[in-house]
Amino acid sequence: MSYYFSKTINGDFDGAINKVTEALKAEGFGILTEIDVKETLKKKLDVDFKKYKILGACNPPAAYKALQSEDKIGTMLPCNVTVIEQGDGKIEIAAVDPAASMMAVQNDSLGEVASEIRDRLKRVIDSL
Repeated sequence: MSYYFSKTINGDFDGAINKVTEALKAEGFGILTEIDVKETLKKKLDVDFKKYKILGACNPPAAYKALQSEDKIGTMLPCNVTVIEQGDGKIEIAAVDPAASMMAVQNDSLGEVASEIRDRLKRVIDSL
């Protein structure tokens, strides 16, 4: 089982960020965090890297349900979605598969939440 699913689209990086953000919103997610990996690596290590952002996406009702079932599940929240410039106008968008992540947690009630979020994130990726 893969720990993520992805899709490569054509376009510009900032446009892809906007598309992903709107697609996430349509599935009930908000962006809690945004990490600019390129900028961080330049600042901390003085190295050049491709455009790469990590969006921390959260679906509040699902997060609440998961936290009620397992209060340490916050270590695996929010759901990360990456937007990566791969060159030649190609942008890869990848999302964590929460069902794969939750396999490590021995709590059956999380399976339903993980499946719901997996389906929503998969629809986001497929819609791009």
